[in-house]
This record gives sequence, C-alpha cells and structure tokens, in this order.
Amino acid sequence: MSRVYSEQEQVRRDARARMEEAGVNPYAYSWEVSHHADDVLSTFDDERHQPGEDGSPAEPLTVSIAGRIMSRRIMGKAAFFHLQDESGKVQIYVSRDDLPEGFYNTVFKKLLDIGDIVGIEGFAFRTRMGEISVHAQRLEVLAKALRPFPIVKETEDQTFNEVTDKEFRYRQRYVDLVVNPEVRDTFRQRARMITAMRCFLDERGYVEVETPVLQPIYGGAAARPFTTHHNALDMKLYMRIADELYLKRLIVGGFDGVYEISKDFRNEGLSRFHNPEFTMMELYVAYKDYNWMMELVEEMVEHLAMTLHGTTDLQVGENTISFARPWKRLPLFQAIEDKTGEQLFGKDRDELAAVGEKLGLEIEDSMGAGKIIDEIFGEFVEPHLIQPTFITDYPVELSPLAKKHRSQEGLVERFEAICNGKELCNAFSELNDPDDQRERFEEQVRLGKGGDEEAMQLDEDYLRALEYGMPPTAGLGIGIDRLAMLMTNSESIRDVILFPLLRPEAEEGAGDGESGSEPSEQANA
Repeated sequence: MSRVYSEQEQVRRDARARMEEAGVNPYAYSWEVSHHADDVLSTFDDERHQPGEDGSPAEPLTVSIAGRIMSRRIMGKAAFFHLQDESGKVQIYVSRDDLPEGFYNTVFKKLLDIGDIVGIEGFAFRTRMGEISVHAQRLEVLAKALRPFPIVKETEDQTFNEVTDKEFRYRQRYVDLVVNPEVRDTFRQRARMITAMRCFLDERGYVEVETPVLQPIYGGAAARPFTTHHNALDMKLYMRIADELYLKRLIVGGFDGVYEISKDFRNEGLSRFHNPEFTMMELYVAYKDYNWMMELVEEMVEHLAMTLHGTTDLQVGENTISFARPWKRLPLFQAIEDKTGEQLFGKDRDELAAVGEKLGLEIEDSMGAGKIIDEIFGEFVEPHLIQPTFITDYPVELSPLAKKHRSQEGLVERFEAICNGKELCNAFSELNDPDDQRERFEEQVRLGKGGDEEAMQLDEDYLRALEYGMPPTAGLGIGIDRLAMLMTNSESIRDVILFPLLRPEAEEGAGDGESGSEPSEQANA
C-alpha cells in the first residue's frame, strides 16, 4: 500500500518535481567542502577580510561549505538564511544578481525549504548588524528534504523547537540530532571518552582483542540471554551477555593484559539505566588482584573526567560528584547494616528471606541467599551512594566467578563501584581454581533448575582452560553507557545510546517503553 502524504509533504514533492523540470538535480553527487561553519566564524578577521567600500575584500576569505537551511528571511532581490553543518550554524547572504539567471526567483524563493541541504561558495564578511556571514556566489541544491522538520523558533539568546517528546526523539534520532545540536555534543563526548579510555589502557601495554558475539554457551554474568539458531550447523546459539570467560581464556594463553570494548546483550526489562543492547569494557590483568584493580579504576575515571572536562568535580543532575582519588571503600555487609540495622553475614537462606520480608521486600521462592542480599542492598543502600564508592567483599553465593576472600570465610574478593545511586563497574580477584569453579557452576545449575532464569551455565571448555593453569588475575567490567551518563550529565541511558531499543511504533500508545521487570544491577556492569 502506497503511503499517503501530508499536505506539507506533498508541497515538497511538488517542489522537487518542479526543480527537475527546471533542470535542477535535487540530489547532487558530491560537494567539495573547504570550511565548516565554526571555521568561518573563528577564521574571519575584520582587518584582513572585511570588504571595503567597493564591496571587494583586499584579502578575501573564500569558502566552500555545505549544510541544511535552518531559517530563511527573504527581502525582495536578496535573502539571508542560516546554514547548519556538523560544527554549528553560519548566516548566508544570497543576492539575485549573483546567481544564474532565474535561479533566485524560480528555485531559491519558491522551491527551497527549511531542511534542504545546499552547497555554498563565496566569501566571508560582517553584516551591518555585526554578524559574520558568507556572501554566496554559487548555490547548489544537494538534497531536497521531502519531510518538514519540526519548527525551530529563535530569539536573541535562545532556540526553541517542537522536538520535546522523548519517545519521538529516541525513535527519530536523525531529527533529534538536526534540531538539537547539543545532542551531537553528547555523542562527541561519548566518543572522546571511549578514545581516552582506550589510550589509557593501550599506554599500559594491555592488548585490545575481539571475542565471539555468538556463543554456544553464555556466561560471565547473571542474566538471561537472547537466543538464535545457526542453520548450517543446526545449533542453538546465544548472543553474549559478557566477554569474561573468553578473555580469561586469553590470560591462560599467555597474555598478561587484555581488554575489549564490546556490545553485550541481555534479555531484560527496560529502564532509565538499562538497555538490552549495551556497551561494556572488560579488562583482565595477570598477577594482580582486586585491590590493585580498585586503584586502576580510580585513576582511569579520574583521568577521563580531567580529559573531558578539565576537572574531577562534575555536575550530575542535582549532585556535584567528585571523581578525585581516593574513593571511599565499604564492605557490603557493613553498608547494609549501616542503612538497615540488620547484620546479614552468616545467615542462611531462610533467615535472609525473613529479614527481606521484614524490610518490606517481596521474596520469591526461586531466589537464593545471594539474590536476597542483592535485593536488600539494591533497595536500601545503593540509591544513597552518590559519591563514588567501592562496595567490597561480597558473599560467595552472589559471585560465582570470584576468588574466595583470603581472610574472611564465606566471602569473595569482589568490588562494585557505585556512583550517583547506580552500579558503574564490577570487578574480582578472579577465581582460578578449576575445582572450586566447577562447584560454583554446579551450584548455578541447581539454582537454574530451581527457577532462577539468570543462573549461569556450566562451561566445560572454560573449566578445561583453567585446568591448564591461569595465573592470579584481576578482572573488571565497566558499563560504558552508565559512565557516559555521568560524564555527559544525562538522565537516561537512552540519552547516550544513539538508537536505543523501543517498542514497535504500532504500540507507541502503550507507554514510554521503559517497562518490564527491573534488571538486576549486576546485569549492566
């Protein structure tokens, strides 16, 4: 069925047809760009480039730029419009007499619209109103926009647009990026952050690697996977939920330090802090432990804040957060007792369930001791940790891949960094005893049979790798999206993911898409 066009869309389609009748190609093949908008504004010099009384600059700043028409002001035989490119906006001056005969009246005035992409050749000058502009000596249509952009209204010091509905902005990110330039800045900052992280790790000699996205056995985290099927091999495969088990195989193989910045996938609910497809950085370093890794995390995040902002004190929502070292360190059970008055260490599953119910939590039969402790922590402690804090020394039931604590029975050497009330990263002294690891996997299998959909599988090949010997190792998983939220002061994970998962458009009326069960905090880090 052909689409029915709105009145505005039909007007634009008619304009395109008339362009073609006039011999103007509405979709050019290329345009040579010499300057961007910000180049023109920063390079122009009044003494050197401003035209004299005869209208000719002694030393013209000639430019060739391209971008979208974002506003127009037509005044008879001349017009001004703002052209927007990746760097920003610059004003363009167009005179009828500078363009091919008939082009100004038949094409520019009648057939071009806001949103159309054009190329401009000309020279820079300053108008009588004091605005640096480009005097167009050549104008070419590069792409005719067949859909109208949301209305953009400008005042002297502010810009207003109709793209305020976040569901629309996330779904049509291409429109969001055009009419909200600050959104482009957010993603530039995200890219700079990842580059700075990569350089930080590379400078320390760690090797960036790639591991499989499609895996016959998923592992490395407590999460439900997405499943698929390989036709040629007639086998079930899973999209990875973590990189951990493959990266530690590389430590077995002789690498002293490896990391991967990757897409992971977890079949979980949506929220302001969770997207089923997300970006992780996982790092594994031989001969180190979780104490060493805490210091590395502090140093790296402090470095990222300084690189992006020139300061370690960042405004995040209503809070000023300091990423300066050292960060506070607090054992998990101590943190829970401080907030609830309940001492949970040493209690069995039934005792923990009773405490959870006493605190008003809904405890399901499928939840093991570790899950109950995690629920209590997530409800009563985590939201109150605003400044970066290392929560350390987790129960063994909650950490199947972490090494047993060297001095406290029943605990493992694990930490999570919590900031602004949410988990930022997860790290261990990695378990390298293959027999202990097998017992942990077998316990996970029992939990899975008992109804825990996020329990891990038993990975025989990973156990075989450990049996060849893995050195003492520190491991880290840090959520890139969560970190980007902090570094860009963004309130939702959707603000730092270009194309977040959304409901199908036919179901838009069903809600904002941030529904479903709240994923465990272990999930995205």
